[in-house]
Amino acid sequence: MREIFAGMPWWVKWVAVPVIALVVFGGLIASVVGFVIGLLFKVLVFVAIVGGLMFVVRKFMSSSSSREDW
Repeated sequence: MREIFAGMPWWVKWVAVPVIALVVFGGLIASVVGFVIGLLFKVLVFVAIVGGLMFVVRKFMSSSSSREDW
């Protein structure tokens, strides 16, 4: 395989082959990137919801303990 590429011009190795790879595997690459972005978004939403829940619970616990002090 190296011998085949050694005789090719630079633009075949660095332009044509990557373009062909993108055309052939473009759908697969797009679906993987979409899955990763969707997964990161879901993780971010999960962290935000858990953080908000912890904030609300701490506020509720601090307000209920201050009522007991009265």
